[in-house]
This record gives sequence, structure tokens and C-alpha cells, in this order.
Amino acid sequence: MSMLEGKVALVTGGGQGVGQGIALAMASAGAKLVVTGRTLEKLEATCALIAERGGESLPLEANVKSAEDLSRIVSDAVAKFGRLDILVNNAQEVPNGPLSDITDEAYLAGFESGPLATLRLMNLVRPIMVKNGGGTIFNLVSSAGIRWDMAGYGAYGSVKQAIRPLTRAAASEWGGENIRVLSIAPHAESPGLKWWMQENPEEAAEFFKTIPLGRVGKCEEDIGRAVVSLCAPEMGYLTGATIPLDGGQANFD
Repeated sequence: MSMLEGKVALVTGGGQGVGQGIALAMASAGAKLVVTGRTLEKLEATCALIAERGGESLPLEANVKSAEDLSRIVSDAVAKFGRLDILVNNAQEVPNGPLSDITDEAYLAGFESGPLATLRLMNLVRPIMVKNGGGTIFNLVSSAGIRWDMAGYGAYGSVKQAIRPLTRAAASEWGGENIRVLSIAPHAESPGLKWWMQENPEEAAEFFKTIPLGRVGKCEEDIGRAVVSLCAPEMGYLTGATIPLDGGQANFD
């Protein structure tokens, strides 16, 4: 594929899981990648896989809770590649567990790494996208916010749900600038989900029964390639929506 030839994408949390899957899919589609995360070794491993596909990338160590780090990675991305066309807000610290177990620090970290980082990065890339004639922003959310049973997921779900109105607002405010903004809610074979399945085997078995397609998606093949498809010109009239890439499980209506 060469659908994204000439485009530059910034993916946070690109060292593993869904972020890595999206980065690899975009590289295979011709994009140049800036991958960020807290562990440089993981980022370099992703960039090595991109190089194997003939792609070009830049690994940047950063913590999305730091406003200074976010400003730096955007500046470094533009300095390296001259533009930014796609932003994927994927990195997220997850405050998981019963409400009585959630500390203030964990909950605040969830908001700082989720909604606040999302807002900061969207505002940072917007003028760059406007200068280049537009762009596409993907904000990673979760069906945890609309679970049939919220026990154990209240903190996580509320943090992720806070991102969805930011997506809607950005889509509404920036549509005239040819910037599309979408929320993506994936189920994928990420390290986090694999850990949860191992730690909660009975709940995981019930979880699988609720997925019509009967499986969890693959990070690159099912999630990454779908995100690439959403960048296509044919998707140019789609913005502000929540796209569930979850085998048909969630109902966001």
C-alpha cells in the first residue's frame, strides 16, 4: 500500500501493543513515523521493524504527562520531517480496580496521561496541520466506559469517556480547517489486555462470549490497518465519531 505516501504520523505509546500495531500499519502504507513512549528500547524496536519494511521513523522518549515533553516531541517531529499529518493519541496510564482501591495519584495520572495529554497534543499539532492543509487525529478510547457491569472499571471508564467529548469538540471546531478527529475504541492483543486475561481467566471467558466475532483483534492487522483505512480520502466525510474496533461487542449508540 502507498495510501499514506508523503504523510507524517505521530503515535504516542508506539513501543508496544496497539500503538505499535498502528505505527507498523501506517509505515506499511507509506507514512513516515514518529513514535514516542517512556522506554527508548521499545521505541527503537518498533523503528527497527519499520526499517525492515523500508520505512523511515524517529523514536522519541517522552512522558505524555509532561507538557514540556509533548511540546518537544512535536517540535522534533517537525524538525525531522517538516510536517505532521496524522496524530494518534494512544499512550495512557490506566487507573483500574474497585473505586475504594483507586488512589488520588492513580486517578490523576489517568487524567494527565489521557484527556489532558490528548487535549495538549491536539492543540500542539493543530497549527501545523492547518499550515499543511489539514490532517487526521485519532484519540484512543475504550468500551470500558459503557460496560454493562461497571464494577472495577469506574475510574478507568470515566477517564476514557472524558476523551470522547474532546474528540467531538475538536471535530466541530476544526472541521472548517480540514482536520478530522475520531475516537477509536479497540479490543486488541495488547500487553495490558493479555495481562488482564491471565489475571482474570473466568471474567475473560465471559468476556469472549460477548464478542460476536469470537476473538480479540490483532494489533496491526485488525486495528492498525483499520486506522489506516480511516485516513483514506473516501473517509473524508467522517469526523467526530467513535469507531468501535472490537468484533461487534460494544454499543456506543
